[in-house]
Amino acid sequence: MKPLSEGEKAPQFSLPDQDGELVSLKEFKGQRVLIYFYPKAMTPGCTVQACNLRDNFDDFAKYNVAILGISTDKPEKLSRFVEKDLLNFTLLSDESHEVAEKFGVWGQKEFMGKTYDGIHRISFLISANGTVEKVFDDFKTSNHHEVVLNYLKQASK
Repeated sequence: MKPLSEGEKAPQFSLPDQDGELVSLKEFKGQRVLIYFYPKAMTPGCTVQACNLRDNFDDFAKYNVAILGISTDKPEKLSRFVEKDLLNFTLLSDESHEVAEKFGVWGQKEFMGKTYDGIHRISFLISANGTVEKVFDDFKTSNHHEVVLNYLKQASK
């Protein structure tokens, strides 16, 4: 597993959202996008991370940053996640983990002594020109939003 690096061009993709509508990265041209990969909808850590992004949505908007969450969950499950937690941003379904592989976040994981392949919790800030501006791979689910917002504050000075 080798995640994309800062300065690399973000791979173009189209994935179904929580409503089954196709969303393409190119729709966000000229805008920054936080693409955050998470393992599984409606699990405790993923819920904490998503709810913190939800609660700080306006702060991200101040920096003209759209938020896209990507997991391998089916659109139907993503829809339940959005409804249950009143999420105010788009979740995308990458069932074949093709996009996760392009971003370099699909790989071997270990949980409770079992080894399996899955999504690693890594986020990418894509710049308005489509390159990876910043990679976030050192955070907890509870402070992910703070780490990203702190970067945005520093970068805008």
